[in-house]
Amino acid sequence: MKNEKRENKSFVFGLIIVASIALSGCIGGVDTSSTAMSISGDESYAPLASTIGNYEDIELPVEMKYSNKNSISIRTDSFRGGIIHYKGRVEVHSLKDFIIASMKKNKWKLAGEVSSSHVILAFTKPNKTCMMNIEPNGPLSDTTLTMYVTVDVTASKALNAFGEPIQ
Repeated sequence: MKNEKRENKSFVFGLIIVASIALSGCIGGVDTSSTAMSISGDESYAPLASTIGNYEDIELPVEMKYSNKNSISIRTDSFRGGIIHYKGRVEVHSLKDFIIASMKKNKWKLAGEVSSSHVILAFTKPNKTCMMNIEPNGPLSDTTLTMYVTVDVTASKALNAFGEPIQ
């Protein structure tokens, strides 16, 4: 009788574990597909994003968290920039796709891309540059994103709203 109760408890416990794993897989799949759909152009499912500090034209997924310890910025009368560090539970190629789509939406031009074990993306605007280094840290670790951003403040004063030089 005792063995039968133990077997029933073990069976119920096993079912609970299997159900939890199945449900967590379903929940994760919903988030991923809605982001992928929005990146591919379906605007009814906008990706959840947040802008980067003083750079309102750079967006990252909300899963990416700012690391103050590894970041540095500079601001002068004519220049603004810095090295900005983020970490988060995002797959490298999904993050790359998200960044390319959001930068394009914010009128950045993809100037170059290098992919190996990590990804480097370079973007430009008339008075701005942004280089991003995306590094995986293993399957159980966060992905690291390091951005190198420069803004020529004096050049932006000589541009119209479309980023074209004022004559």
